[in-house]
Amino acid sequence: MAFHEVRFPANLSFGSIGGPERRTEIVALASGFEERNTPWAHARRRYDAGMGLRSLDDLSALVAFFEARAGQLHGFRWKDWSDFKSCIPSRSPAFEDQEIARGDGNTVEFQLTKAYASGPARYHRPLTKPVIGSVRAGVGGVERFPGDDYEVDHLRGLVTFHDAPEPGARITAGYEFDVPVRFDTDRISVSVASFQAGEMPQIPVVEVRV
Repeated sequence: MAFHEVRFPANLSFGSIGGPERRTEIVALASGFEERNTPWAHARRRYDAGMGLRSLDDLSALVAFFEARAGQLHGFRWKDWSDFKSCIPSRSPAFEDQEIARGDGNTVEFQLTKAYASGPARYHRPLTKPVIGSVRAGVGGVERFPGDDYEVDHLRGLVTFHDAPEPGARITAGYEFDVPVRFDTDRISVSVASFQAGEMPQIPVVEVRV
């Protein structure tokens, strides 16, 4: 699948509806108990791009973006306004926001991740599309600096240090990120009359694995 490193207009995604989707397989046993399992290690996010449209100019911009992506053919970046930082929404990213790994003295390349914790459960989400210029990283509680100490692969979400962090050292990072998505339809159906009357077109967008 081709992926275009371009973000869907952020002013249009603001106001959209969507979020994470899980797939759970449930088998009801004769005893009344259940067995639950999931084939997915990670959630998949879905959104409706039509809900962010506020004017005919917005609609025109969306159609242009849709045509440039050839419908479902090419993926693109999407800003999820409800979840786009390594920290809570009211803060700015800091280098100690997320522990992404522990040093072993040999490894220099680390995947950006974000932890979601509630009670004893914790889920680590791999992030592949950090926003350019937003990544801050540290080792052992000391901030390191891009160019001098590490490089960031903004296409895959990898941080590569020039020198391997020492064994046991906490590798931390803070960042903003986009979600890799594609349109989940090859058709946009809307009339000017219905749009002006407040009827929004449904334009589904779905996360893709990259």
